[in-house]
Amino acid sequence: MRTILPLLCLALLVFSVTTVSASDDAGQSVYAKSCAACHDSGVMGAPKVGDKDAWVPLIAEGVDVLTENATKGVGKMPPKGGNMQLSDDEVKAAVGYMVEKSQ
Repeated sequence: MRTILPLLCLALLVFSVTTVSASDDAGQSVYAKSCAACHDSGVMGAPKVGDKDAWVPLIAEGVDVLTENATKGVGKMPPKGGNMQLSDDEVKAAVGYMVEKSQ
């Protein structure tokens, strides 16, 4: 029993780190394919990723609001950034990636 508990803890740690990395990779991949065209250059007023001043008020709204806006569309941005093939989880991952890079 003494060896099982440390092994279980190690397995949970490895799994959680792998899950976070996979999520980060998914967000970056979706961003590159579906979001970067506007959010890299600021086309039509899209906040540029990494522009902390532009993102402060957006991040203050919360990730759930940002994800809902990205999913349904807001301002000049169409729903899911125009890529209706994206799942809601992929949109959420991309939003998370943009927030992380813009804090």
